[in-house]
Parts: sequence; structure tokens; C-alpha cells
Amino acid sequence: MSVLARLGLSRCINAAGTLTRLGGKPMAAEVIAAMAEAARVSIDIAALQQFASERLARLLGAEAGMVTTGASAALTLAAAASIARDDLARMAALPFCPPPNEILLPRTHRSMYSHALAAAGARLVDLGHNDRGTGAGVRGLDAWEIAAAITPATAAFAFAATAETIPSLPAIAALCRARGIPVIVDAAAQLPPRDNLRLLLAMGADLIAFSGGKAIGGPQASGILAGRADLVASALAQQLDMDIRAEGFSPPPLLRPMFAKGIPQHGIGRGFKAGKEEIVGLLVALDRFAAGDDATDAAALQARLRAIAARLAGLNSVRAELVEGGRVPVLAVSVDPPARAAEAVLGLKAHDPPIHVGERRVAEGTLLVDPQSLLAEDDALLAAALAAALTG
Repeated sequence: MSVLARLGLSRCINAAGTLTRLGGKPMAAEVIAAMAEAARVSIDIAALQQFASERLARLLGAEAGMVTTGASAALTLAAAASIARDDLARMAALPFCPPPNEILLPRTHRSMYSHALAAAGARLVDLGHNDRGTGAGVRGLDAWEIAAAITPATAAFAFAATAETIPSLPAIAALCRARGIPVIVDAAAQLPPRDNLRLLLAMGADLIAFSGGKAIGGPQASGILAGRADLVASALAQQLDMDIRAEGFSPPPLLRPMFAKGIPQHGIGRGFKAGKEEIVGLLVALDRFAAGDDATDAAALQARLRAIAARLAGLNSVRAELVEGGRVPVLAVSVDPPARAAEAVLGLKAHDPPIHVGERRVAEGTLLVDPQSLLAEDDALLAAALAAALTG
């Protein structure tokens, strides 16, 4: 009997993407084996994070890096590092640290994930308007608006990376760097393309956050924070177990400049501690991901989606269209009347095992099949269940 069966649990078929609520992307056997090996031994976590820093620095073109417990945790640690820097007293004061503690955030970049920045004690300062988003105009955020908003209370600038926003990063980063303001880039779901692993730091980001459990295929509760060595060191110091005797502790190279001043107490990031399993699993998964090829991956996913679309061909009032040009290809399955799409979603979730599809366009009568977390052996089952749900 499987572990899930013994516990009375069942899996689901995930055609909705690398969503946290559905467990992220299934891990490869190599990653699982690496985590199992790490789980059987004890490892000095500070030394392991030093190793991770060196590996991440090489792969991402960063000064340093660390493994976090997800991209959201990476953002909180990035905010904490930007506010406290290498000041041990300010670390101890978080989240109630005096200025500079403000993080500038364009209105068009604010989302529910902005809570991760505020969790460190940051005061978020909205910039600009949302004319493009509302259709009221064509203007975006201008340089003078950023310059006018920077004050002695400013600790950082937060930037949410998307295909639409990335072109503006170099100019924003240059402006902020000239004023000593670090730029934190949330790139949680900006892989693929693989080029983004290095591109965004090269464009001027001081700190960048990636999810480890999405396209990379690492543990779901893993992420990456990489960038400037001084800021990564501050983040790591606020995450590690600091219940140590200073006389008997030899800090890793990344932390030595800061720890020459003293040893901090447990920091605000202590609840985000990354275990040895997550660190090792993420590193193995990242090696696998970096060695891959975007075009090869996309072609394989397109072939699978075309096969699913072929199973739906000829169904009354059902259209299946391959959508390319995004980060990954998806299959848009539309039905008339549109209300049938919402009914189909419920029917699919009632299936055994439950089936989840992308629901962003349900109101217009379209279901999205995102193949990133869909096991190939489930393709035929998914196609049959979609056909049954959409024809009622």
C-alpha cells in the first residue's frame, strides 16, 4: 500500500500549472534521491549555505546567494536585509525598526505578494498611477517620480518582474544605484526562459527572488535569494540558528565581515529556516534545470498538448487552441455557452482523482491546460475527463 493510501490521502491531476496550492512541480527522481540522502545525515547548515552561495553565484552571475523556503520568504529576507544591512542592533529591532524602513513600490507592481515585504517591518510607499492597467492612459512610471519619492527613510525599491515590466528594470536600477538604494526583484515565476537566471541581475537587480518549486523542479518549500554579497549575508544572518557560543563559532566566508562586529541573535527570518533537504534538493534541481533547453522543453510540451487537443476535436461547441508565446505553451479549451466552463471545473474537481485546470479565463468560457505539472501518463485520462465534463 502506498504512503498516501495508508494515510487516507489521494493525489490530484494538476493541469493548472506550478501552483503552490497544488504542490508545485513534481520532482525528478534524482532530486528526491538527493533529499533522501541529505535527510539521513547531519550537516552544518551555515557551511551548507556557504556552499549553496558559491554554487548559486556561479549559475546566476551573482556575488552571493542562499536557499530560502520559497520566493515569498526570499522577499521578506530581502526586505529585512535592505532595512538592517550589517547593523546587528537594527536586525534585533525588526520588525519595529526606525527609518530607513520604507520600500518604494510602483502601483502596477503591488499584489498580494507585497505582504512578504511588509512582513519584515517595511512601510510600503506606492508610486505612480495605474493608467495602463485601467485603460485610462498610456503613461507608466517616470524617472522623476522615483527620484522625488526617495528620501532618507527609503531602504529599497521593489520590482515585480514580468515580460511587460522587465524592459524598464535597467533604467530604474541605474537611478536607484546612483542614490544608494537597492532594488529587490520578485522573479518568483519568471522561469523559463532560463536566461532570466542571469539576465535580471545583469540588468541591475541588487537582490532577486526565484521560486524553487515551480519551473526549477525543486522542493516546493524552496527558493533562491541572490545578488549583492553584503545584502545576502544580512539575509542569511537573519535566517540561521544563532544560538551559538561566539568563542566556538567559525563563520563561513560570506558572514565573516559582518560577524567581525559580533554575533546577532535569532533574526526575523528564523521562521524561514531552510532544512538540509531543501538546500540539497534545490541545488540538484537547479543543476538539472540550468542544463536543459527552453526550445526542447517547449516542443515536448506542445506535442503533448496537441495530442490532448486531438482528443477533443469534433466535440460540439468545444474548441481547443494551442497558445504559444508565453513562458510555456498552454492549451486554451473554450466552450459555448461560456457558463458551461464553470460547470466543467466543478465536474473535473469531482473526478477521481480530482482534476485541476487553469481558471483565469473561466468567465469567458475558457479552461487552460498548463502542462508543467501534468504527468505524461495522465494526458489521456485528462483528455477523456475534459471531453466528458465539457459535453455534460
